[in-house]
Amino acid sequence: MTGLASTSSAYAKDKISLMLDWFVNPDHAALIVAQQKGFFDKYDLDVEIIEPADPSLAPKLVASGDVDMAVDYQPQLQQQVAEGLPIVRVGTLVSTPLNSLVVLKNSNIKQLSDLKGKKIGYSVSGFEDAILNIMLRSVDMSKDDVELVNVNFSLSPSLLSGQVDAVVGAYRNFELNQLKLEKSEGLAFFPEEHGVPAYDELILTANSKNLSDKKFSNFLSALEEATIFTLNHPDEAWEAFVSYKPNELGDELNQMAWKDTLPRLALRPRALDAHRYQAMAEFMQAQGLIKTVPELKSYAVELQ
Repeated sequence: MTGLASTSSAYAKDKISLMLDWFVNPDHAALIVAQQKGFFDKYDLDVEIIEPADPSLAPKLVASGDVDMAVDYQPQLQQQVAEGLPIVRVGTLVSTPLNSLVVLKNSNIKQLSDLKGKKIGYSVSGFEDAILNIMLRSVDMSKDDVELVNVNFSLSPSLLSGQVDAVVGAYRNFELNQLKLEKSEGLAFFPEEHGVPAYDELILTANSKNLSDKKFSNFLSALEEATIFTLNHPDEAWEAFVSYKPNELGDELNQMAWKDTLPRLALRPRALDAHRYQAMAEFMQAQGLIKTVPELKSYAVELQ
């Protein structure tokens, strides 16, 4: 019995629990392809992918040790670290901003300055407020020149119904496609073109106490291979993605978003752009979102 037990334990896979930021969607393409095409298996990983009931819980569960990893957002991570959570960025999923300010193309808003006196819908205050303020400042305006309306997560519906004239926090790979499916065209203004530093939209975090565990490095190796496979074989990768939840993921919106998301996947998931993180931290401090700029190595690393 002892021999059998030691043999089976020698081949036991390393378990990793990963909590997503939201329900499964094309932003998670590389993760799902890694799961469905056996890239995690190749590195002897048993990865449990968890969709959160409450998206705000994921970083807290990493901090408490209840899950191993979480999908998070770079700016939010910098706020969470400033609040004392012992979490660290270990990888990147989507390496460009997805956030945008969207209006209807057939509206009378053709440039940011046309937003004066208009209603702007938002979902989450804090970082989105700061983004909006900086974008408006680029045309000599401020939030005082517009009316903010909390539309929760009904960004496209509130725009289509005329409840608001614009929405901030809309993902350019989703909301623009959602509008197309409703026979409408959206016009997007991108934060990184209007004074906001470029940043990684989706990242992977782990507890700062666990970083020496080799399984995290193996996870990133599997993720990189899955990303390369996805870009080289987008149709086969799409089929693998849909197979994860056949009744939910194969709809037209996900198919449209898939094509718009793939160019934004991080080609080197473990690579850390130190300048980008420092610039965003200083931006957030200037906006009053964090009090101090923490030392980079305390919350972002590049695992070997």
